[in-house]
Amino acid sequence: MRRISLSRFLIEEQRNKHVISSELRLLIEVVARACKAISIAIGKGALADVLGGAGADNVQGEAQKKLDVISNEILLEANEWGGHLAAMASEEMELPHPIPNRYPKGEYLLLFDPLDGSSNIDINVSVGTIFSVLQCPEGMAPTEQAFLQSGTRQLCAGYAVYGPTTLLVLTLGDGVNVFTLDRELGSFVLTQSAVKIPADTREFAINASNNRHWEPPVKRYVDELLAGKDGPRGSDFNMRWVASMVADVHRILCRGGIFMYPLDAKTREKGGKLRLLYEANPMAFIVEQAGGAATTGRQRILELEPANLHQRVPVILGSKNEVERVAAYHAG
Repeated sequence: MRRISLSRFLIEEQRNKHVISSELRLLIEVVARACKAISIAIGKGALADVLGGAGADNVQGEAQKKLDVISNEILLEANEWGGHLAAMASEEMELPHPIPNRYPKGEYLLLFDPLDGSSNIDINVSVGTIFSVLQCPEGMAPTEQAFLQSGTRQLCAGYAVYGPTTLLVLTLGDGVNVFTLDRELGSFVLTQSAVKIPADTREFAINASNNRHWEPPVKRYVDELLAGKDGPRGSDFNMRWVASMVADVHRILCRGGIFMYPLDAKTREKGGKLRLLYEANPMAFIVEQAGGAATTGRQRILELEPANLHQRVPVILGSKNEVERVAAYHAG
């Protein structure tokens, strides 16, 4: 079987399909190299003394892990000097990170969650990196305002899964492809093309400990699934919950399912649990490109107009028919 490297894939997308520019191609390759470096750091674990807490909280008020800080630094340092970016924004930092004056500036904006699911690091469960690329509006300084664009304006999005194998899942707005890191060659290789999420599913992912806080539409939906063959759905459903969005979404990409972190009494004041720009938008873009759907329960995620850099939103995404059912319950 012929193996196509990430570099070759991107060059063909640029040259033959004109899907991306040469500058965007180079930017994606830099992000991929940073993900390889993060994968190596995670793989060393306790051998490199990278497990445990960093002794500080991030801008979200969450306790940082050492690997949160390391992953953030790897992505910043890898992308500062290439000349492709106007600025970067990270879930771990309050304000956008400007490109130092000693380096050339580009036309793109990079957003990332450097290490999603980091609470799982110390127990050796899959974690990941999520990223998204926007065009910096012409004539606008790369301040916070430049990043406040709806998800429909994303040029590309992707995530890396650091599990038994390291995978890079990528969309350029032309379908979803999966690349596997060949550790001997040191390069990502295309292993799945044009991935599609089944429209129907018998799996769901939700943090059931929040049951008492759920809104009626979500409680109705989950109760129907739990009722199994004897309930209104007439079928048994399995619940899966990794507490790492990357791992939960990747499972859905592979075999279908629905992921829910809905609005509830605990998250209402904040607007939701997950970050719109670093988690919801890139994952919604990927899921929709794979034939799935993504909503807050009340609105398509990609159509939301961000109000601030760290805005939180409810997230319901995955197999199209199930997501539409949950949205219909909210509408009803």
